[in-house]
Amino acid sequence: MSEENIVLREATFNPKVKTYIFFIVLFFLITSIIGIILVPFWIFGLGQWLSGKFFKTLSCTITTKQLKFSKGLIVHIEKTIPLENIQDLSFIGGPILRAFDLTMIKVETAGGGGGHHNQNMMSMLGVENAEEFKQTILAQREKIIKEKYSFNQSPAAASASDIQLLSDIKNELVEIKNILAKK
Repeated sequence: MSEENIVLREATFNPKVKTYIFFIVLFFLITSIIGIILVPFWIFGLGQWLSGKFFKTLSCTITTKQLKFSKGLIVHIEKTIPLENIQDLSFIGGPILRAFDLTMIKVETAGGGGGHHNQNMMSMLGVENAEEFKQTILAQREKIIKEKYSFNQSPAAASASDIQLLSDIKNELVEIKNILAKK
């Protein structure tokens, strides 16, 4: 088994996510003109069935190198994020989420650029033991970054080529500084 596929932890999701989704969709149905027609169908079976189906699609796994997340019924979303690209993990918990005893974890990633901000963000609703899950992600991310950039290496272990490269960079910077000082 490759190291990328070793599962460190799988998320479990709070069953209250089903109720939350049921009421959020109900709210939007009630507030829209066309949705009012669908409210009875939603309340008397369709809502519970679809909320349960959606809940079963929720999946999140931390492997040694990646965070894998999937969700969705009609539009199924699967995201795989290299842990080293994660820039921020934050919790979102407004009054409605707190009423359902739920937390949303927002994961922001590096890269992408452009105007598509959502491509660099992922949200996970209802992860149980969210703080522990977050700490597992951050600990593994730290481990990967240390391995990749050899932060645990002592300065004495630097190779001669590294020292020469740093010396060359320093010399170039001194030249640039002198040129700028003359202007």
